[in-house]
Amino acid sequence: MSDRVDLEAVLQRAHSLMERLEGMLPPPAPPIQWDAPAFRWRQGQLQSIPEVSPLSLDDLLHIGRPRELLERNTRQFLAGRPANNALLWGARGTGKSSLMRALLTRYASEGLRLVQVDAHELVDLPRIVAPLRDRSERFVLFADDLSFEANEPAYKALKAALDGDLEATPENVIIYATSNRRHLMPERSADNLEAKRVDDEIHPGEAVEEKVSLSERFGLWVAFHPFSQAQYLEVVRHWLAHLGGGPMTEAARREALQYALLRGSRSGRVAWQFARDWTGRQGEA
Repeated sequence: MSDRVDLEAVLQRAHSLMERLEGMLPPPAPPIQWDAPAFRWRQGQLQSIPEVSPLSLDDLLHIGRPRELLERNTRQFLAGRPANNALLWGARGTGKSSLMRALLTRYASEGLRLVQVDAHELVDLPRIVAPLRDRSERFVLFADDLSFEANEPAYKALKAALDGDLEATPENVIIYATSNRRHLMPERSADNLEAKRVDDEIHPGEAVEEKVSLSERFGLWVAFHPFSQAQYLEVVRHWLAHLGGGPMTEAARREALQYALLRGSRSGRVAWQFARDWTGRQGEA
């Protein structure tokens, strides 16, 4: 009799433990809305983003060369022709992420889809691309603001996915990444101490070679550079007109320059932020 009571007690405790564990598990993933323009990968699930704030390519000033390169590569990808994975690198706020959003606005009707992946979740790349493989849409895996240390699992996963993994990336998937660093990793002065001189040639050390090896796996490098003062003010003027902030007066010009000085940057992002602030203040009594 006591054995039966003990067994029932154990089963009851096991049942109670299972109920608590079930409460800790994430909810089941909702059905994927494949007609959405964008998606994100979060906690092991592909989540639909039904609406994305539109942005016109014509609103992105002074990035003509980057726009031309990436738009051409994207059109090749959409047409099913060979295209390269792309690394967008350069100064902060100069339009790298905005260009991605503008491309989606322009080409979503032609089948372009964006899948945003945080850097630390790049270890899930095989799982991310699995449900995309047999779709008719064309998916850009978008990794924003990348920066790695060499021993990070996500670094190794991205490196393998770009070139070297035995399992090929699906033909309808391409990788676009942005970074403030050209080689995606911190560059330290100590790395240069490993360089060797061989017959009047300088051969970089292993640390430098390792850092260059990841960025080299992107077939397309797109560089973004800081704006000059004149370019910055032209972008401010554009957004003031777009937002209804009025013409570029001398007062607006003076405050726009002060705003950039305080932010330590002349960029499209800072111009947009100033134009919003200036336009909003025009409604004050």
